[in-house]
Amino acid sequence: MGKDTENLSDDYKGNSADGVRRLVIPIAQGGQRLDQALSSLLPEFSRNRIQNWIRARKIAVDDAWGTTKMKVIGGESVRVEIEPDPDATPDAPEAIPLDVVYEDPMLMVINKPVGLVVHPGSGNRHGTLLNALLHRVPQVAELPRAGIVHRLDKDTSGLLVVAKTLRAHTDLVRQLQARTVKREYLALVYGEVDRPGTVDAPLARDPHNRTKRTVHSSGKEAVTHYDVVERFPGITLLRCRLETGRTHQIRVHMQHVGHPLVGDTVYSAGRRGHLKIPFPRQALHAEKLGLVHTVTQEFVQWECPLPPDFASLLHALREDTDWVK
Repeated sequence: MGKDTENLSDDYKGNSADGVRRLVIPIAQGGQRLDQALSSLLPEFSRNRIQNWIRARKIAVDDAWGTTKMKVIGGESVRVEIEPDPDATPDAPEAIPLDVVYEDPMLMVINKPVGLVVHPGSGNRHGTLLNALLHRVPQVAELPRAGIVHRLDKDTSGLLVVAKTLRAHTDLVRQLQARTVKREYLALVYGEVDRPGTVDAPLARDPHNRTKRTVHSSGKEAVTHYDVVERFPGITLLRCRLETGRTHQIRVHMQHVGHPLVGDTVYSAGRRGHLKIPFPRQALHAEKLGLVHTVTQEFVQWECPLPPDFASLLHALREDTDWVK
């Protein structure tokens, strides 16, 4: 064998240790490049970091070193040696109040308020959900992204789940991949939607603006189901169910079918028509969250009410007899 596919030593065949992940490539990912498949299985790490680990011989496939050009067929056993990000700056614990809907030794369910950023990033190194978690549950510092397995946009309110142990983190990531995590959102959109529907349109990074997403054939699979909850002249309240969980998925999908979200200055800035509701953020709320509990293996579900600004907007629409149908 060549130098990139030589057999691994017995040191790499023992039980998993700290910093090591053992994965099996799903059959459905057959035909993908190794780095592409692993970026789906390890969403907490960037594709670039995974490629660097492959080059550094930190990733093995069926007891042989992986390569950046390798394609998987599905069913392979993969060993990943997780290395700390040398460019990462340790995040500071901060005493930020959290609205905890549920908590046990394995996980937390949080009702995220509008304006709270989930992950630290450029311009948002402090005051995030991650900083708050490090203060409330210090042990999550040992977990990828402090146990955060999915996210909500800064100006989207509602429920998200956080793992408190590596076991729970691994289980929740697998559930998200298997689509057993149920997420329902309330979304107020422009236009009168007359029937339920599904948007099945792949999403990719917008080539003209890296902070945005767009529908593109080269993108990742994205599926959103929606039902009509309530109609107003020129506006509809929808309940959206995510089958996948891509960045800005509901916002982009609803724009794609001609019904951008009320208040969404990013994806409805160019909408045509005279109707424009003065709402300072996208009218989107993660109302329900359900999953299979890591320990009990029972399906559990939580629900949280609309935040005051969203609730007040709906109340105003209902009370105005010139608006309500």
